[in-house]
Amino acid sequence: MKAAVVRANSDGYVDIVDKELGEPGYGEVKLKMEYCGLCHTDIHVASGDFGAVPGRIIGHEGVGRVVALGPGVTSRHLGERVSVAWFQSGCGDCEYCNTGNETLCRAAKNSGFSVDGGMAEEAIVAADYAVPVPDDLDPVQATSITCAGVTMYKGLKMTDPHPGEWVAIVGVGGLGNLGLQYARNVFGLHTIAIDTSDEKLASAKELGADMTLNPLRDDIVQIIKDKVGGVHAAVVSAVNKTAFDTAIETLRPMGRLVSIALPEGDMQLNIIKSVLDGIVVVGSLVGTRQDLREAFQFAAEGKAVPIVQTRPLSELNDMIDDMKAGKIIGRDVVDFSLA
Repeated sequence: MKAAVVRANSDGYVDIVDKELGEPGYGEVKLKMEYCGLCHTDIHVASGDFGAVPGRIIGHEGVGRVVALGPGVTSRHLGERVSVAWFQSGCGDCEYCNTGNETLCRAAKNSGFSVDGGMAEEAIVAADYAVPVPDDLDPVQATSITCAGVTMYKGLKMTDPHPGEWVAIVGVGGLGNLGLQYARNVFGLHTIAIDTSDEKLASAKELGADMTLNPLRDDIVQIIKDKVGGVHAAVVSAVNKTAFDTAIETLRPMGRLVSIALPEGDMQLNIIKSVLDGIVVVGSLVGTRQDLREAFQFAAEGKAVPIVQTRPLSELNDMIDDMKAGKIIGRDVVDFSLA
């Protein structure tokens, strides 16, 4: 099979190679992959930012059909369409797995990083953690929900949202455009889209953002304070540490900042503001299986519609260049049926 693997020098790109997977082990299933989206985390992995993993098959926004069942599998069936997500499995019996926080399991396996992922014509995954894709959800769109969508959905849940509140979505690319939709259509929030790309802001406006701001020309903090008195929450998906610093300043008292993106460096936290205004800063790591089921269902109901474009596996390094240059609106998705 053809697979995209991290290069030996971890230069941020991949090699397309022939590779054999073998048969699924106990509790595993083999998938014939249909689609897999490119996520910025894939570039982190390919660059060795989390540690070098040469030869690893990247990809964690995958959708495929079950073609083989390993011993002991009862939760999945042949022909079923399921996901390949970043959180591939946990131990199932630690304090995190037992309290609805399974993505924080210290023994978690991550698709495309600690174990092979879905950017290949076939994949082997843990059966109990492969969440089924609803029949009425477009599988190409489902790829974005598998990571970008569920990540923003879970991040919004972490803000303790109440209908009518204001949330700033900082970075409205592949993750942020879905965050806007979940915020408006599921949680009933007013939304402010913040990005340095006017093209992405125009897309956000079309998706119903109540306000769009570009930090390259707008005094974001002052405008937000003047118009709405500060946001109740800010969810940061922009891979830029300055975005985190700015987002904190947009919060009203008791506001929450949810950190999702993974830029290098440290954010600046105004201690006086955080104490006197009761500011909460929290990290949110993708989503649990239940979060993904919920995010899938809302997407199937049309409450979040990913912006996707399909390309062949042979163009994956071009896709990486386009993502680095900020040229992709929504997600580029590999279609394994394309030559």
